[in-house]
Formats: sequence, structure tokens, C-alpha cells
Amino acid sequence: MAENNVNTNAPAAEMTQAELNEVLKVRREKLAALVEAGNDPFQITKYDQTHHSSDIKENYETLEGQRVSVAGRMMSKRIMGKASFCNVQDLKGSIQCYVARDSIGVDEYAGFKKLDIGDIVGIEGTVFKTKTGEISVHAEKLTLLTKSLQVLPEKFHGLTNTDLRYRQRYVDLIMNPEARDTFLKRSKIISTIRKFLDAQGFIEVETPMLVSNAGGAAARPFETHFNALDEDLKLRISLELYLKRLIVGGLEKVYEIGRVFRNEGLDTRHNPEFTLMELYQAYTDYHGMMDLTENMFRHVAQEVLGTTTIVYNGVEMDLGKPFERITMLDAVKKYSGVDFNEIHSDEEAKAIAKEKHVEFEDHHKKGDILNLFFEEFVEEHLIQPTFVMDHPIEISPLTKKKPEDPNYVERFEMFMNGWEMANAYSELNDPIDQRERFKAQEELLAKGDEEANRTDEDFMNALEIGMPPTGGIGYGIDRLCMLLTDSAAIRDVLLFPTMKTLEQ
Repeated sequence: MAENNVNTNAPAAEMTQAELNEVLKVRREKLAALVEAGNDPFQITKYDQTHHSSDIKENYETLEGQRVSVAGRMMSKRIMGKASFCNVQDLKGSIQCYVARDSIGVDEYAGFKKLDIGDIVGIEGTVFKTKTGEISVHAEKLTLLTKSLQVLPEKFHGLTNTDLRYRQRYVDLIMNPEARDTFLKRSKIISTIRKFLDAQGFIEVETPMLVSNAGGAAARPFETHFNALDEDLKLRISLELYLKRLIVGGLEKVYEIGRVFRNEGLDTRHNPEFTLMELYQAYTDYHGMMDLTENMFRHVAQEVLGTTTIVYNGVEMDLGKPFERITMLDAVKKYSGVDFNEIHSDEEAKAIAKEKHVEFEDHHKKGDILNLFFEEFVEEHLIQPTFVMDHPIEISPLTKKKPEDPNYVERFEMFMNGWEMANAYSELNDPIDQRERFKAQEELLAKGDEEANRTDEDFMNALEIGMPPTGGIGYGIDRLCMLLTDSAAIRDVLLFPTMKTLEQ
């Protein structure tokens, strides 16, 4: 057959297109031969995998000489006459397997020699150490479970093309152990958050993704059409307004971890669909939320990394120490030198913005400009965990006013590495005040602000029924995963990030 003249295990990067086409042809011919001989691997429905690679390595003292079954993708093969070695990769790592003709049989050994890198195999045998001390499995039976019809990238360099890694995550996970580790950590981060909140008495719930009114955040929604009702709907941009309805209903402590969708740009920290965690707790305020957030982030780091010290891009951040707490006014004064307590009108705020070369829009008020100063002068300095408190009312339409100064609200944002990591409020539960805030948002909408909220009448009805004093938190899971896995871009922690479709 043609495989005698073609190296079907050569890396694709080292082949011409003609050579690659020939290799792919030969792999299909190998499959056809297997099927003709009654050995179609795709007819196998299950395999009894007793151990993963790391289980065997970590428990060698107990398993030495014991019979095990491993299953995974063959990543290398060394043919040495009557005995050979191959390396099998599974979820938890890889393990060497010793395959000898006298142990598995002449026909089976001939079949093994025809296997290709990328084929998925099951190997049954005994655990031993080679002369060089490598823990291995001495194969007694080998089963081809899936025939790989494509060619993997060159094994020593993995899949290095970033765009291709995102588009073909399945190959990235095969070739790059650090990618697999990132996503295993992501799974553990989410499960740890759930366990932490469940232990605090929170109830996990699910709320609609398709909504008639996308509120709860300043963002432009995606729009769609529901044919059955002939009605335009939007994809949710936040979890907030439905979770608050549940607080009205008496559930007291609720949370949701789910996808939200924002029709915005792509960059290293933003993807149009991302995972958000929001929780609401009755009978507490934003100070209670600060304590909860600090404990939660510290606990997650300890459980996932085994330490409360995070190193991101060479910068060390300590979640073990008490988080700094500073007001937005004080933070802006500290880093820009401008004291907004001394600014008494929108016109004065715009004048100081021009002086400091801070860009603003005509409709912006003093509070908006204070926030612009914060973004311009402060954020980059907030490397260690920091709570920035007491935001201007103009940028916080769903937050309770500070009783002593109604120009500001009981809100905080948590920052690390210069990034906003969490956002939390003493939630607004005054329906009269809330309607005025919605009215102001409607005015912004009329002026062309596509991120402004519309009045949600059903939510207003819920508030009029009565919502107790409540604290709430929201934070992006993806950004937390970036920090805890030292990943440079949000696409590195999303299994399937949004990509522009390639032309066929």
C-alpha cells in the first residue's frame, strides 16, 4: 500500500501541499483496509479505561506490576524492530507504553506499526519502570479506538499560530499542555465560586437570555426576532433586573453564573459574549458586599492556586492582605491633583477637563467627568486589590444614594492589575427614585446614547410591590480567569472566542 513510501507521521508544517494531500489519502486508505478486514475502529462504542496517566505515576508504589487500562491519543511512536515505544496522552497528562511483538502478538504488532500519530488507542497492560526509570505500561493488548484522518502540528512546537489556536481549540488542547491547564483551572474557578456561595446560603438560579428589554448595564444589546410571536427581542446584557425580581419574591440570597451579550468591540479584555457572575443579598449593603467579595476572591485563589499571591505578567498581587478602600473622589484627587469637592457645576467640571486634556461629550455632567478623570488618571495605578467606593449618581442608575450626599451612590468597584474586577451596589429599592433614574436614561437614549437603559415597567411593578434593602455584586468570570492563569488575552480563557468568519 502507499504508506510504504509516505511518512504519514511527518508534521504538516514540514510538507508541501502535495505531500500533505498524499498523507491524508494514505490515512484514509489505512482506514478502508481496517474496515475491509472487519476492524472498523468507528464501530467501537466504549472502552474500559481504569486509570489516567497521572494516577499511575502518582501511585506507582501501589500499582507496580498491576494490570491497568489507559486510553488516549498517541502523540509519538518509536519503532525498534520487535519492540517499540509510544506515548499516550489523556486528560491528565501522558504516559509511555512499551509495545512488544511477543506480548501482543505478531498480527497485532504489525497493526501497531501502521498506526499514525493522532490515533486514539486503548492499551491494557502492567505497570513497570524502564531501565531509565520512566514509569510505563507494558502493553498486553492494544485497541485502535479512533483513526485520525488529519495531521497534527509538529509536536515540539505545538500549535503556535494564535489565530489558528482560537479557531481550532481542539488542536490547541491536544498540542499545548498549558492551554489544557488553563481550561481545567477555569472549570475549577467556577466550581469553587459555586461551592463558596452555596456554603453562604445562596441559591443558584437561571434567568432569561432572550428579553424584550435589555437592562441592568450600560451596553448596546444584540437584537433578534422571535418568529413564533412575531416579536423583536434582545440578548441580555446583564443578569440584574431578573435577579432583583427574585429578591422581591423573597428568595433573599440568589446568584447566577451565565452568559451575557454586548454588541461592542473586541480587544484583549472584551468579547461580545462573556460569563458573568451576579449575586443579590437582602438586608445588607455595599459594605457587606465588600466583605463578601474580599473573602470570595481570596478563597478562590487559595483553592485554585494553593496561594493568595497572584503573579500576572511578572507583577505580584496579594489577595491575603486586607483590600484597600478609597472613595472615587479621594482616588481622583490623589492621582490627578484635582479635588472635585471644589467643583460645583457642570461647567466648572468641563473647564477643568479641557485644562487637563480629558475628552468629554456635551451631555456629560460633573459626575460623568469625575468618572472620566478616574479612568484617565487612576485606574492604571490600582494594581493591588482595591475597592473604589462612592460613585457619582450620573453613572449609577440602579444604585441607592448616599444619605449624606445624594450626588453620590453606595457603590464600589474592585480593581486589580489596573482592571475593574467587580462592581457592587447598595441596590436602589425606591420605585419613585428608580422611575426618575429611568427617565434620565430615556432622555440620554433620545439623544443617541445606544447604551442607555429603557424603562422596564415590569421591574418597576416589582419594586412597587417592595424590595428589601439589598446588596448586589457582579463580576466577569473571564477576567478573573485571566488573572489566575496569567493569560494575556480574554481569548486565551474562552474555549471558543468570537472570531470573524473565514471566507470559504
